[in-house]
Amino acid sequence: MEIKVLGTGCKKCTEVDKLVREVLAEINIPANVEKVEDFAQIAQYGVMLTPGLVINGKVKVTGKVPSKADIKKMIEEEK
Repeated sequence: MEIKVLGTGCKKCTEVDKLVREVLAEINIPANVEKVEDFAQIAQYGVMLTPGLVINGKVKVTGKVPSKADIKKMIEEEK
């Protein structure tokens, strides 16, 4: 599973990264988690508001911090 957290390093972007890693540890699903901070790469996903969350190439969240429950549901849908 490939997960990308899109954002320029702001507080909300850091929070999404932390929540994703916590959820993965709780549900014991292996994944490669990458923080993407380059705006050109972020724009390639069509994301104009950060933070963004991309799971297996699909944009799942833009412009907000999802709850842990929402993140868990998104990850489980993609496994």
